[in-house]
Amino acid sequence: MKLHEYQAKALLRQAGLPVPRGEVVFTAEEVPAALVKMGTNSGVAKAQAYTGGRGKAGGIKLYKSADEALTYSKQLIGMTLVTKQTGPDGVKIEAVLLEEASVIKRELYVAVTLDRARANIVLILSPEGGMDIEEVADKTPERIKKLYPAWGRNIDASMAAEGAKFLGLEGEQAKSFADILEKLYRLYQAKDCSLLEINPLVVNDKGGLSLLDCKFDIDDNAAYRQKDTGGDENAGKDPSEVEAAKYGLSYIKLDGDIGCMVNGAGLAMATMDTIAHFGATPANFLDVGGSASEEAVTKAFEIITSDKNVKAILVNIFGGIMPCDRIARGVVGAVKSTGLKVPLVVRLEGTNVKEGKEVIETSGLALTSATDLEDGARKVAELVKGMK
Repeated sequence: MKLHEYQAKALLRQAGLPVPRGEVVFTAEEVPAALVKMGTNSGVAKAQAYTGGRGKAGGIKLYKSADEALTYSKQLIGMTLVTKQTGPDGVKIEAVLLEEASVIKRELYVAVTLDRARANIVLILSPEGGMDIEEVADKTPERIKKLYPAWGRNIDASMAAEGAKFLGLEGEQAKSFADILEKLYRLYQAKDCSLLEINPLVVNDKGGLSLLDCKFDIDDNAAYRQKDTGGDENAGKDPSEVEAAKYGLSYIKLDGDIGCMVNGAGLAMATMDTIAHFGATPANFLDVGGSASEEAVTKAFEIITSDKNVKAILVNIFGGIMPCDRIARGVVGAVKSTGLKVPLVVRLEGTNVKEGKEVIETSGLALTSATDLEDGARKVAELVKGMK
């Protein structure tokens, strides 16, 4: 669940963190009133999109007058912004954040996220703000520091001091930094974040600290209790992933060419690994779950076949709560309705397997049966290799 910059900064401001004055506009007609409310006619017009690299893509404009603010807002609202993250299709801009300009003396990096390997929240700091943190980590790893606060406790003074020293902050700046770090840490937990990234945290011309840009991601599992943030649960997802969720399906699009339909997340992962073992690549992760209806199974099949990269499909079902015959009827119905044009390998085992295989065998469809997972993965991989 992602937040736009203006939504994130509203939460930062509520938490008592120093952010520039700003107003969001959704139409050019709102610009004059927004400037009056801000109390300044100069600043930065920032296209609101769930992507980095906005400046390089022309999504951030400096304005020095009300007329320029209006002109740039008209240009940005409705434009298609193309960045490395969005790909060639880009993203349509529907809002612009008008924000007072900041005189920047230094740019720093601060993030709060989860270190899964250590099962702990981690604070990531770098004096190389304004840059891609992955690039910094790759080229100059010594310019990154990680701090691990204890669960259920505030950030202690020694940890904050260690972080401030690493960033080259002293005196009042170090005190301000400690306050910022503690508030970010609390906000991260209060809003169920997966990532709270400030890039850059700037030292301004008056020596103060200000949070200039922010990435605010909320754990999807907690989206139901963070709806008041205004975040978008579908941001960054492929349209097919959004459609699958409507039917209770767990679907993630990948870059391969073998479509997979499996029941159970563990079996789905094993299926993908076995396909890779035989030198092929899965086109998706798809878990239909243990209680999907025939309609959901049909929809799952339609989603797989809508991927133009899919050259063959493997259905791998181990019937438990989900009986094999229900899957079989869904598959047969979907094949007949979609007019399948790629090879299909089906492996069924478990509850009602006899009935399921009978459905497949009497369907009149040209399907390839497999005896087990290894057999199915091998057959579907061979089918795809034969096409190349």
